Amino acid sequence: MRSPAAPIRSALPVMFALVTALPGVGVAGEDQPIDFARDVAPILESHCLSCHTTENRKGGVALSTGEDLIGLEYVLVGDPDASDLIALVTPEAEGGRPRMPLKGDPLSAEQVDTLRRWIASGADWPEGLTLSAGETEIWWSLRPLTEASPPEPGGILDAWKSNPIDRFVFEKMAGAGLSPSPPADCRTLIRRASFDLVGLPPTPEEVDAFVDDDRPDAYEHLIDRLLASPHYGERWGRHWLDVVRFGESNGFERNVLINNAWPFRDAMIRAFNEDRPFDRLVLEHLAGDVIGAGDPAVEVGTAFLVCGPYDDVGNLDPVQAAQIRANTVDDMVRATGEAFLGLTVGCARCHDHKFDPILQRDYYALADALSGVHHDSRVVATGEQRRQDAERRAPLIADRDRLNAEIASLREAIRSRAEADAAGIEAEWTRPSVDRTGTEESFDPIEARFVRLVVEGLDTDPDRSAGARLEEFQVWTPGDAPRNVALASNGGSAEGPSRVAEDFADAYSADLTIDGRFGSRWISGGDRLTITLARPETIARVWFSSDRSGAAGDLGEATFVGEYRIEASTDGESWVVVASSHDRRPANEAHRQRRLFDREASPEDLARLDRLRDELDQVNASLAAIPPLPEWWVGSFREPEGPSRVFLGGDPQRPGDPVTTSSLSALGHLDSAFSLPADTPEAGRRLALARWIVAEDNPLTPRVLANRLWLGHFGAGIVATPSDFGAMGGEPSHPELLDWLAGQVRRNGWRLKPMHRLIMTSQAYRQSSAFRAEAASVDGDSRLLWRFPPRRLSGEEVRDAILSIAGALDPEMGGPGFRLYRYLEDNVATYVPLDAPGPETYRRAVYHQNARAMRVDLLTDFDCPDPAAAAPRRSSTTTPLQALTLLNHEFTLDMARALASRLSRDSGDDPEAQVRLAFELAFARGPDDAERAAAVALIDRHGLDAFCRAILNANELISLD
Repeated sequence: MRSPAAPIRSALPVMFALVTALPGVGVAGEDQPIDFARDVAPILESHCLSCHTTENRKGGVALSTGEDLIGLEYVLVGDPDASDLIALVTPEAEGGRPRMPLKGDPLSAEQVDTLRRWIASGADWPEGLTLSAGETEIWWSLRPLTEASPPEPGGILDAWKSNPIDRFVFEKMAGAGLSPSPPADCRTLIRRASFDLVGLPPTPEEVDAFVDDDRPDAYEHLIDRLLASPHYGERWGRHWLDVVRFGESNGFERNVLINNAWPFRDAMIRAFNEDRPFDRLVLEHLAGDVIGAGDPAVEVGTAFLVCGPYDDVGNLDPVQAAQIRANTVDDMVRATGEAFLGLTVGCARCHDHKFDPILQRDYYALADALSGVHHDSRVVATGEQRRQDAERRAPLIADRDRLNAEIASLREAIRSRAEADAAGIEAEWTRPSVDRTGTEESFDPIEARFVRLVVEGLDTDPDRSAGARLEEFQVWTPGDAPRNVALASNGGSAEGPSRVAEDFADAYSADLTIDGRFGSRWISGGDRLTITLARPETIARVWFSSDRSGAAGDLGEATFVGEYRIEASTDGESWVVVASSHDRRPANEAHRQRRLFDREASPEDLARLDRLRDELDQVNASLAAIPPLPEWWVGSFREPEGPSRVFLGGDPQRPGDPVTTSSLSALGHLDSAFSLPADTPEAGRRLALARWIVAEDNPLTPRVLANRLWLGHFGAGIVATPSDFGAMGGEPSHPELLDWLAGQVRRNGWRLKPMHRLIMTSQAYRQSSAFRAEAASVDGDSRLLWRFPPRRLSGEEVRDAILSIAGALDPEMGGPGFRLYRYLEDNVATYVPLDAPGPETYRRAVYHQNARAMRVDLLTDFDCPDPAAAAPRRSSTTTPLQALTLLNHEFTLDMARALASRLSRDSGDDPEAQVRLAFELAFARGPDDAERAAAVALIDRHGLDAFCRAILNANELISLD
């Protein structure tokens, strides 16, 4: 038991964050006996319990019950002077401030006196009573959706009355003394709508058809046509891929490509085109394998969980491995909280969130839901596909197993015989085994023009001869002044099949063995390396190394020469063996067994083995010919080991209390709030979390979704921080409108296309983007929408638009992506941008295989985000590099030539007709007189290619009004 005189007492200043002091609450008259409910409880509820309830134990302290406060001796009954509670709320010096509360006004002298008298009188606490925090204001995003009807502001224009959005916007605008802009013209509208919905410019034919359509609902028909286009999914699927941090490489130091991640990209494009309800999409993202087992179109959704960066470097240190795993789960928790709920849940990893009502336990409750998810590929196939595959493979697998058993039995019989003669055979092995850091063979001088190394076995596998690594191969002349005549600098050349490294054919070339440098290696694609000397030479020694520094260690993939022979020839036809490893000690036991086997096996044994191997090769070939079931990067799932725990300070080495999957405590008042028992299966945890995210009473998800849609059309959300609806994010510029739109999301069954139509048919969206200085002085960012906010096209839109205008765009949808870089994987990845991308890269940019930390000139320069992190809102910069890239990049030059060919083909040799078509393609309008004259003069002076290059560099092309 702690002594009353013990010091306070070091932990308590952190424990008691007393806030919102209310001076008039909880004061008892001196002659009036203390009543706990009337006098003490209000002080604790108003000042202590915002931080120290049973659910929210700041500093590990709860003060909700008598056991919390008295049983743990923060109050010593009958002795207020020795009670920690009194010491903390009393100033240490007259006129000073007490240590608590840290925020807000100190307790009044009367309130402190009330607490002292209560303790002195026995600190009575009613049995079974649990206090709760006093009323505090709930943050706006956590409140239930309001059901406000659209307003009817005075003075509203007739055209602004029919769409409820306009009534909300007009009321806010008029309240600031602003008025709307006039409608945009038809050509501006179709260009705006086309880029917004499909990410491509309208064709001249589409523009003319819309301009000539005199139906009163012509614009609505335009929107419906664009929403029905398959290109809609390509445009809005790209938005969502930004939000969920979709990338196609691991990131971190290895950053190797993930070549089977693309099905998720295609699935998102398909889902948007089908107008799949968003609540269903959430379920598929978190638990597609649960709700749609056997349906690839549903199971692919779980790729959301694993489409972010992750560290795939194995670590033998258990501490580091635990940290990497915690970081991996953290990425999934953050992505889930931000993408769907708009909350920075990840900030509660190490402690309670500093600004939002998110507890550290909340973070680990979500982590528990996702703790069984692992970054991996998984077979994604229908039940029928699996059945057919199993039927085709079963008899072949049985034959394979039978043949392997026969081969193993025969080999074992031969090995058993060989062991009886082992001593005599081993006596012949007199020299040291092959040394990967350097092996030398000396022999009688011989004249040769050709020297070759024939690999008879790898150190890791005596039965394999292809795949050996070799740094250097040297051929020396005899005498007192020997020369390495194999060196390339001495006229030597090397030839041997090499491993192909993705887009870098010469990465592991045989030439590396004679360059005189160590470190870089030839990786063989066969079993021999042939050196051709500049002229016939007398040679007497060969030296080669696979790992001179010894740095490769025992890496399983680093295979080196284990058995070999050296041959020489004068003509390249007749070869003489000058040295071999046959009299060296074997590299390991596997090599020993192989040598004994080779000495003991009879011709009959070898013939039988050959027959069995031929049969096995045929069976394996038949198995390999069966198309494999698709394996996609969608994650794998397994039950976690042991209970999840809070990590104190976020450190996996400091496990705290156990925790189970539950909803956020700040939304604990919702009917949908839940907490699962610890034995809930892994799949059930993810499904429960997904269902809570889209529950009817969860206000966050529809608000966040409505805001993302608004952002996609106006360039800024009603909330400026689309993935942070917390205290450090923005507050809504039009809160009533946001809630009304969120309600519409639900009323429309979570379908997005009706929401697009609603937003885009509003007068707010259809306004001109013309600048008005007077309005800008009031609302410079146009947050109140007194005009349509103009924007620069995204990097993908710039590239796609140029391809479309030039007539070069490849319309192929789906499938593996194209690359605007050359790729090399050698443990770590190397990406080198293509200097001259060809027609195979002319698909839409959404199909580019986006690797993390990889630069693609045009896309990167125009602010395409690195998928190393989520990009809920694109940056839009203006830099000299953008202009230089657009002017000089080989892609732009190629497209200028392609556009010139298109203009010549479609408009003949008439410069004015060519200019008119170019303007219609690029800007959805014809040229004015001055533009026409200047363009024709440019063509006359510098040619059509130069004019087309100027068109593709026009600011109007990459801007949207």
